[in-house]
Amino acid sequence: MDYITDGFAQAIRIILTCDAEFVRIVLVSLLVASTSTVLATVTGVSFGIFVALRPFRGRGAVLTVLNTLMSLPTVVVGLMLYSVLSRRGPCGGLGLLYTRTAMVIGQLVLAFPIIAALTATSVRSLDRRILPTVRSLGADAARGFGMFLHEARFSILAAVIAGFGRVFAEVGVSMMLGGNIRGYTRNITTAIALETSKGEFALGIALGLVLLTVAFGINILFGYFQKRAR
Repeated sequence: MDYITDGFAQAIRIILTCDAEFVRIVLVSLLVASTSTVLATVTGVSFGIFVALRPFRGRGAVLTVLNTLMSLPTVVVGLMLYSVLSRRGPCGGLGLLYTRTAMVIGQLVLAFPIIAALTATSVRSLDRRILPTVRSLGADAARGFGMFLHEARFSILAAVIAGFGRVFAEVGVSMMLGGNIRGYTRNITTAIALETSKGEFALGIALGLVLLTVAFGINILFGYFQKRAR
């Protein structure tokens, strides 16, 4: 048990002193996860709104696919994109493998279906009479549509938070596409895996505490916005 106690003591010291390696790893995680979440928000919210409001043949199948992809294993995404981005793959000439860009692409694939599916569900649950009522009161089409979506703002925010939580804690995509390169693509989850395999628990515990804190905060925000959406 001594190694556990010592590990936690050293982990607290690493956090309080803002160890350079610790800070660098956390910043990589925040940068990559935030970038992929922003991209997934722009594309996923737009696609979710389109699916919810525009009837078309096969819409049910699209929603089913989105809901299925919400639980897509990260290692499967990593494997598929690795085969595309590797030197023998169709996009190998771009040199994206083992870069932060590759990690962002992988995390975008993970976050997009979550944000799109939850957005579509929230928009479809709105009262459709809102839009014609607003239009009858003199609002133009753009303003009426904006007020209609305003009713779904908390649900959409909850979807974005869920997407961020999904990518921030994943390890498969980051390990396979980022390569766990120190100071460049090494993030919280890949660093924890590496430090544990080396038997060095202090940095792993410190990073794990950050991961748990962020996950706890995300769940609080998700629950808050879900309650506001009701």
